[in-house]
Amino acid sequence: MSADDVTLLLKAVSRGTAGARARLIEAVYAELHRMAEAKMRALRPGHTLQPTALVNEAFLRLVGNQDQLEDRAHFFGAAAKAMERVLVDHARQKQALKRGRGVPRVSLHDVHAQSSDAHLDVLAIHEAVTALEQESPELAALVRYRYFVGLTLEQVAEIDGVSLATVKRQWTFAKAWLYDRLGA
Repeated sequence: MSADDVTLLLKAVSRGTAGARARLIEAVYAELHRMAEAKMRALRPGHTLQPTALVNEAFLRLVGNQDQLEDRAHFFGAAAKAMERVLVDHARQKQALKRGRGVPRVSLHDVHAQSSDAHLDVLAIHEAVTALEQESPELAALVRYRYFVGLTLEQVAEIDGVSLATVKRQWTFAKAWLYDRLGA
């Protein structure tokens, strides 16, 4: 579905057009589910959250905020934050069940959306992205897109409406910042 189609559906939802919310869900659900599947493959083995549950929970968190979602870029930015919150809440819940047995923090040498590194700590990444957001909201959004949603650099460039070269430069900087922040 094109960026214009999603934008039109978001506007229809904000106007209260009958059936617009259902058409929006239908239009973006498959893409969000593919992103969630990619993200779930990159998490620790034995992770109990399923891609469908991640998408559904993220979508529920987006409901009611449609007025703030002006276009496809805003929508996927909000979806990235919603998925991040779901993953962080799930990780915190699991950590609490372990009665304080902390998950060891590991370095983030090379975050990649399709990474099979099973040791990436969702909570550590979340804390780092939250700190990065204070310095550069654009870089924090890029990390959310890549890590929490699983978008490729090409997809991020399309959503943000910038060149692939720009996104690659930003990604290089963001990885270096995270590498330093996580004490690699």
